[in-house]
Amino acid sequence: MKQLLFIVGSESDREQMAPALQLADEKGLTYDFKVYSAHRNLEELKAFLMQNEENYRVIITAAGLSAALPGVVAALVKKPVIGIPLVAGCLSGVDALLSILQLPKGIPCATMGIGKQGVLNAVHLAERILNC
Repeated sequence: MKQLLFIVGSESDREQMAPALQLADEKGLTYDFKVYSAHRNLEELKAFLMQNEENYRVIITAAGLSAALPGVVAALVKKPVIGIPLVAGCLSGVDALLSILQLPKGIPCATMGIGKQGVLNAVHLAERILNC
């Protein structure tokens, strides 16, 4: 079992997530990094989570713009989900932040700050969850 699963909505998000992957490496955390869009390949995302959720302890998701990915993942799994709003679009991530923050009751998702501090804090929070 790996400790973390990182999921982003687009390959172009990898650059913004690089500091998180580096921090996870520095902390010796085991992880996988996957690209699944809640819009473009929802069925593949659902199938992957159904088959692999038990292989991870914490799921970190990141998305910009409408940021549907963290909420979709949180709705599909029982593991802790951390959502990161990425800097994107004319609102520079504020729309993504609100999308992740305002999930309906019963769909919990820890929400980080926009951009790099959120990317790094997601790993720090995941480490605390792992140590509980």
